[in-house]
Amino acid sequence: MIRFGLLIGILIFPALAWSSPMELEGNFKQGGLIFGKTDPKANVIFEGKPVRVAKSGRFVFGFGRDFKDTATLIVELPTGEMERRVLRIEKRNYPTERLTGLPPSKVTPSEKFLKRIRKENGEIARLRAIDTEEEWYLSGWQWPAVGRVSGVYGSQRILNDIPKRPHFGLDVAAPVGTPILASTDGMVAMVEEDLFYTGGTVMIDHGHGLVSVYSHLSKLDVAPGEFVTQGTKIGEMGKTGRATGPHLDWRLNWFKERLDPELLLGPMPKN
Repeated sequence: MIRFGLLIGILIFPALAWSSPMELEGNFKQGGLIFGKTDPKANVIFEGKPVRVAKSGRFVFGFGRDFKDTATLIVELPTGEMERRVLRIEKRNYPTERLTGLPPSKVTPSEKFLKRIRKENGEIARLRAIDTEEEWYLSGWQWPAVGRVSGVYGSQRILNDIPKRPHFGLDVAAPVGTPILASTDGMVAMVEEDLFYTGGTVMIDHGHGLVSVYSHLSKLDVAPGEFVTQGTKIGEMGKTGRATGPHLDWRLNWFKERLDPELLLGPMPKN
């Protein structure tokens, strides 16, 4: 089930005679996802950019790992009325790990591999730009695998004194072959057996710019264009790609914003 955090919002305009046209709930912190609802014919603008509003009036947006302290959200109604809110975003502290004495190939890929990485990243970026009108995300969110949480969102490694990109996912470690389940209803957008960093990879579109990524799989059980419901087995855990042991790297994106999927979850299920 979706777990919502505390709603924190500041109404900038004085209270008007009409009721607020906008409802918001979610995690108002870095990595958080927000669920909104307004008049289906309203225009919603987040940080100066339009946000898709469904026929139901629902919309979503999110805050990345290093999102600033505030964000501006505007709703323009068909009547000409407007509400503007400045949202306060909670800052988070992320763990850092320093490793030294590693072979250079483990820190910086060769030019040969960089060309492959750029090509793969280009396709991933294209899929993260999907803006589907369906509201598949309304099925809620569940743990895609049962195991030990071995890596958390936002953490960062410094390898041979070189800061690497932060970890934007949630890692779950378990034996090879552990079932990987779709966390949420959606359409399978990518199925790749051997990406450089993520190995066996599945990407699922949940609508409104929400795309989840499941990495390091040893077996893939779905195909691009296949619709999956929450709990459907999509593959099996592995250690493919740049992984030192069997685990699932699970990520959730809202377009370019990388979100923390753990904020949407309850406790880890028992075996």
